[in-house]
Amino acid sequence: MGDHALLDRVLTEADPARTPRDAHPGAAALMVRDRIIRTSRAPRRRRAVAVGWASGLAAAAAAAVVAVAVLVPQGEAVAEGLDPLDFSSAESAAATVESAQESLAASDGPIAPERVVRSANWAFDINGSTGETEVVPQLTVLQWEPDLSGHMTSILGVPYDPADATANMGAEVSSSGQISVDLPIEPGQFATAVPDAFGSSEQEVEAALSAFGMPADPTGAEVLTAMTTMLQQWTLTNPQQSQLLGILEATGDAEGLGSTVDRLGRPAAGLRVVSDDGAASDVVLMSIDTGRIIGIERTNLEDTDLIDAGAVVSYTLWDLDESLIR
Repeated sequence: MGDHALLDRVLTEADPARTPRDAHPGAAALMVRDRIIRTSRAPRRRRAVAVGWASGLAAAAAAAVVAVAVLVPQGEAVAEGLDPLDFSSAESAAATVESAQESLAASDGPIAPERVVRSANWAFDINGSTGETEVVPQLTVLQWEPDLSGHMTSILGVPYDPADATANMGAEVSSSGQISVDLPIEPGQFATAVPDAFGSSEQEVEAALSAFGMPADPTGAEVLTAMTTMLQQWTLTNPQQSQLLGILEATGDAEGLGSTVDRLGRPAAGLRVVSDDGAASDVVLMSIDTGRIIGIERTNLEDTDLIDAGAVVSYTLWDLDESLIR
């Protein structure tokens, strides 16, 4: 089965829309969909990159609501996205990474990279008639095997109003128990750029990032693009995560933000990286307790007809408690 057919399957199974399945999104819907799920940065050079369908699978599941339910009349404004997280006690990127690496060295983690990823993410559900917006979280478990078979399950979270969510951080992601995607992956269908487990040296981690599309002499945004794809497919060891943070900091493009609490109420430190086209910024969240990378949030930096500058338009959280996904 081809890549497009697999994505069609996950989009169809995840479709919670109130609109007919054969309805076509208008230009405004396509614009907001593309902005929310966009993970690529403007390239500085031409190069061929082959990344398997699975790197887009989580995005497809997270964006299923957007792709089929956002049918906004052209020219009309959309409700605001989430407010950014509040940070305090800012430190330099180097100090932030050093603290995370010290925590990683002192905390437990997987003894080897694992082919299973538990994540939480969300998409907009915008009512085309009223313009009302809900945030629709999804809790996803992706597990795959050396023979490139596997399974992905997504459970819908409880929808909420973005304005209400900022007042109660701990309630922003909670399970409704409703399965939106139950997708078996046949042997050979999981087309990952890195099918084999890899080591924790800087060279081995850099090689894996290169396989996921990181060019030579990368910008911070290019490192983050490859890193995000990697974290969508692999749960890494603490030494591997330490190398990721070191490689990102070495670009000189990351800004330390200080400490905060993520959407699941977990204490975290943040690094901000601006996309190469300047249209968005991504905040990498690292656990204060363990140093592990526990989330990435994307913020829109440009005013558009659909989304205001400064609005958080997407997030993905990792290292979830298994009890959350049920």
